Amino acid sequence: MHRRLLLNMALGVGALAGVPLLWAQVKDINDAINKAGRQRMLSQRMAKCYLALGQNVLSDAADKTLAASMALFDRQLVELKAFAPTPEVKATYQSLESEWSEYKARLVGSSPAKAGAEPVLVQAGKVLALANQGTVQLEAVSGRPVGRLVNIAGRQRMLSQRMAAFYLSAGWGVQGANSMAELNKAKDEFVKASDVLKLAPEATDAIRTELALADSQFVFFDAALRALRPGGGDVQAMTNVFTTSERILQVMDNVTGLYAKLS
Repeated sequence: MHRRLLLNMALGVGALAGVPLLWAQVKDINDAINKAGRQRMLSQRMAKCYLALGQNVLSDAADKTLAASMALFDRQLVELKAFAPTPEVKATYQSLESEWSEYKARLVGSSPAKAGAEPVLVQAGKVLALANQGTVQLEAVSGRPVGRLVNIAGRQRMLSQRMAAFYLSAGWGVQGANSMAELNKAKDEFVKASDVLKLAPEATDAIRTELALADSQFVFFDAALRALRPGGGDVQAMTNVFTTSERILQVMDNVTGLYAKLS
């Protein structure tokens, strides 16, 4: 009952998708790139929560995080559709709205189960691809170096959640070798992008402090990832991955926000 109430609250935000909300607006192009990039992250965070719930990993936290993520995705989709500065960007968000509707149905249509995990991951990938397309299009509209950095920092948020999602997938024996391949690919991308952000001349002292914190969190995260036994998920290890991915997400969200505020 608790889970159904929370998910109904999340879906209730979606019911308002066609209603202009005074507080739902994008401030500028950097803010748009930030929020567009956050949609990428949410696509993977929701899959992570579904996989956690199906394996009874931090069920209460995963339940609340799923509901909050769905609500935020709905709200930001309204904002980004309204802001869309070109016909191409608008078309992307119209397509995203359609794929999001399908994803939402898979997330809440029935209780999380192993049989539903692969379809959820597939649909999460479709939503991610369109959310990334919108982010890249908005970066192109920006045409400034800081727009690229907002995009890269924002993508780190997504990668933190994607690593966790495929860790939980591999531990559950879903998608077999593909889960391990996607996990390792996401980890490599995260490490390389961290170097780009640290070496960027636009990085302020505050940004470098946050990036150092992200590095320290990643040490614990990577240790948990290395302990993975495909098809033999350990609840404590999965719990560590879930919680550490949330901490990295928060730090990288701070970094993205700091880059977005640069003029």
